Amino acid sequence: MRWLLLTVFGLGHMRPASGTWGSLPVPVLAVGLVWLLGADGLTTTDHWILNGVLVVVGAFFSWACLRYGGDAEQRWGRSDPGQVVADEVAGQAIALLALPWAALADADGWRHTLLLALTGFLAFRICDIVKPPPANGLQRLPGGRGILVDDLIAGVYALAITQVVARLVL
Repeated sequence: MRWLLLTVFGLGHMRPASGTWGSLPVPVLAVGLVWLLGADGLTTTDHWILNGVLVVVGAFFSWACLRYGGDAEQRWGRSDPGQVVADEVAGQAIALLALPWAALADADGWRHTLLLALTGFLAFRICDIVKPPPANGLQRLPGGRGILVDDLIAGVYALAITQVVARLVL
């Protein structure tokens, strides 16, 4: 079971760019939840549910990294193995927290929701690849912490970028 969690049910084995594949489930989940919850407009409760789900998903996959990350490094013989993408799920969940998701009652709602999810996804992928400080140095931490922490920081940077874009552009 640990390998299914760490590879996010096999996405970590997909090539090229396993981290990109591993980041995809969270924006798809977010858009799906907005669609399910907000067909007639998102209420405050709907926003709490959406953000609560993102927190739970991020916390669960963070736990998986911390718990089994050392095992993964031994199995694949290197630090932060590419097959482990649970860290991408955790970081991507942060990048999509507390955003101004639109209601889907009209075409503009769909456009806004999809652009918001795409912005959060791209911002996270860029921040995860570039690894701005202090993420770049923290990747050297041992075991699951080294696998996870840089992605959590990338998620925070991506959240800031996405919040700005959402409020100024979208």
